Amino acid sequence: MPPAPLLDPESIDTAKVLLDRDQLREVNPQRFEMEQLTAIVLIDEAEKLIVGYKDVLPDEFWVRGHMPGYPLLPGVLMCEAAAQLASCYCVSTHLIKEGFVGFGGMEDVRFRGQVRPGDRLLLIGKATRLHRRQTIFDVQGFVGGNMVFHGRMIGVNMSQQDSAS
Repeated sequence: MPPAPLLDPESIDTAKVLLDRDQLREVNPQRFEMEQLTAIVLIDEAEKLIVGYKDVLPDEFWVRGHMPGYPLLPGVLMCEAAAQLASCYCVSTHLIKEGFVGFGGMEDVRFRGQVRPGDRLLLIGKATRLHRRQTIFDVQGFVGGNMVFHGRMIGVNMSQQDSAS
C-alpha cells in the first residue's frame, strides 16, 4: 500500500516556475547528464515542502540501454532527482550556507510505476529532519497523478572545499 501523498499532485501548478534550470545551477552542483531536475515550482518553509519536476526526454543518456525498445527511467535516477530536490531546499532556504547536500543514504524506497520518455516526473519532498550536518526528506514521485516511487533520502553537508580534496 503506498503512503498518502505529501501533497495532492493535482493541486500543483507546474506552470509557476520558481527556479528554472539556470537558477537550479546556482544552488545544485550537478552538470550535464547528472542534472536531474527541470524546475522547482514550490518551496514552503513553514511546511518544510519542496516541489519540482523532471521532464524526461527521449535523448537522455540512459534511453538507448535501459531497456532497448522499452526505455524506462532507472530507479536510481529517480532517487538522484529526489536527492537533488532535497539539496535545493537546503541551499535555497539557507540551511546550508556553503557547499551543497550530498547523498548520504536512502531508506524504504519503493518503485510503484513506470517513468518513460515524454513523461513529467513530479517530485514532492518534505523535510523530517533539518540540520546543517544531516537532513532527511520523505520524497514521492508522480506521473500523471499516479505515485511511481517513494522513499526517504538522507543528505549530508558537503562544502566545496571537501569535494575538491
